[in-house]
Amino acid sequence: MSNSSANKPHAGRTALVTGSTSGIGLAIARAFAEQGANIILNGFGDENEIEQNRAAIESDFGVRAIYNGANMLNPDEIATMVDEAVETFGAVDIVVNNAGIQHVSPVDEFPVDKWDAIIAINLSSSFHTIRAALPGMKKKGWGRVINTASAHALVASPYKSAYVAAKHGIAGLTKTVALEVAEQGITVNAIAPGYVWTPLVERQIPDTMKARGLTEEQVKRDVLLAAQPTKEFVTVEQVAQLAMYLASDAASAITGTTMSIDGGWTAK
Repeated sequence: MSNSSANKPHAGRTALVTGSTSGIGLAIARAFAEQGANIILNGFGDENEIEQNRAAIESDFGVRAIYNGANMLNPDEIATMVDEAVETFGAVDIVVNNAGIQHVSPVDEFPVDKWDAIIAINLSSSFHTIRAALPGMKKKGWGRVINTASAHALVASPYKSAYVAAKHGIAGLTKTVALEVAEQGITVNAIAPGYVWTPLVERQIPDTMKARGLTEEQVKRDVLLAAQPTKEFVTVEQVAQLAMYLASDAASAITGTTMSIDGGWTAK
């Protein structure tokens, strides 16, 4: 193996990353591109910003990157996205199910439409994406499915019934699919981050400072990171590197797992 191919273990492969227009998903997409994979970006956001991110992946890493705006609420759009990726690149070798939304409310006051949307986007969309991509992986005898779970796949917090239910569901889906394809060169794993420093989290801080009369540092340490023993945010790059490991040949014996990256949150 040459140095160039050693440095780009996914050269010629294709990675579909849902919810990848910012934050964790974008970091994972860029990390796979750095390893030589062509990329399908997906998610919502400002059109110009999405195009800038797509073009940057191509120019920074010399791969092809396309954007598909499939709505993760819509199974038909998900299936079409996978079909278009196969038409464009010949295969979808790596799937990262990262799309997610959140709503916080007591269960007896939880809006039914919010429950339905969270279950659909955080859980059912992963099923639909896996279902569409798996036949191609089976045909090639190689594939990687990486599901973004959460510390809430393993433990609960009050007022997050839909999110916790969906993420526990992701852990179960991960185990089941892993068992089904264990002899076919395909691994299926979930990553369970704690609080990750993303633009979404950053935007919450000023409102929380105002509402609680706290400093920025107090909000970070005593509110956002209350459950995280390290009192440090996980970075999107750290999550991306765990995804890179799970997709590597070195991790071919790891399947059906939910791997925590949460600063010790679930150790308690």
